[in-house]
Amino acid sequence: MEVIYKDAKDKMEKAVLNLKQEFSRLRTGRATPALLDGVRVEYYGSLTPLNQVANVSVPDPKLIVIQPWDQNALTAIEKAIIKSDLGLNPQTDGKIIRVPIPALTDERRKDLVKLVKKLSEDSKVSIRNIRRQANESIKAKEKTVSEDDSKKAQDHVQKQTDDYIAQVDKLMQTKEKEILEG
Repeated sequence: MEVIYKDAKDKMEKAVLNLKQEFSRLRTGRATPALLDGVRVEYYGSLTPLNQVANVSVPDPKLIVIQPWDQNALTAIEKAIIKSDLGLNPQTDGKIIRVPIPALTDERRKDLVKLVKKLSEDSKVSIRNIRRQANESIKAKEKTVSEDDSKKAQDHVQKQTDDYIAQVDKLMQTKEKEILEG
């Protein structure tokens, strides 16, 4: 049973971690290097993560500064940011790229809150699917364990599930607040 608990716990932790990563990519009106984590740059014929071709820094809350290690990558980085659908408008001066973070409109904030809720719900569904798989594994072992032990094991898995769903709810509330106050 311990193997089933640990497996379910590991998978649920990964679901929460994945949600945190998704949330870090959402634009909240505040500059953060994580905002550009999903940007891939066409660099010497292959798509390379932006943070592997340049230094990304945040000198103030409304500006991201990108300093390429290779000046030849400057235009490729600029194009990648424009194509990223983040709604950002990079400005270059020949050596560095400045990416001002525009304030969010009320409509965009509402859209982001909807997206946060959808991502949270997807994460909860994933956690519930993990619970279902764990319970199926427990039921498959019912021939070797007593009915009481099987019930206790299912209760344990349910408690784990409740804990991780509570974490998802807390993350969702924090991100919603961040977006709406942005």
